[in-house]
Amino acid sequence: MQRTLGIIKPDAVAGNLVGKILAHIEVAGLSVEALRMVQLTEEQARGFYQVHQHRPFFKSLLAFMTSGPCVVMVLKGDDAIERYRALMGATDPAKAATNTIRALHATDVEKNAVHGSDGPDTAAQEIAFFRAALSRWA
Repeated sequence: MQRTLGIIKPDAVAGNLVGKILAHIEVAGLSVEALRMVQLTEEQARGFYQVHQHRPFFKSLLAFMTSGPCVVMVLKGDDAIERYRALMGATDPAKAATNTIRALHATDVEKNAVHGSDGPDTAAQEIAFFRAALSRWA
């Protein structure tokens, strides 16, 4: 059983897509182990996305991720990381496979509805980050 971090981003929350995205995840056979709606502070967003701090889109990413609430969740299942990444689709929704979350619900590369860990080490770090930053899941 593998765990991965998923985030339903502010654009999808504002678009009332949380239920649809969760249904997509569950139909794909992944389980939600933990879930919490949060409003990220700039400090939390900066810490979480520090890997992108030198990229030109960093400030825009911080502004977007702090623009409204998001849903942070731990997903689990066999090959959860790979399966969730396939379910999300390409970062650019124009390049995302049909019926993926991003093809169905994303607006553009930045407002792409969801985030998912890209590997086991990242998943462990991201889950730990949110557990520490948010204290409790429920």
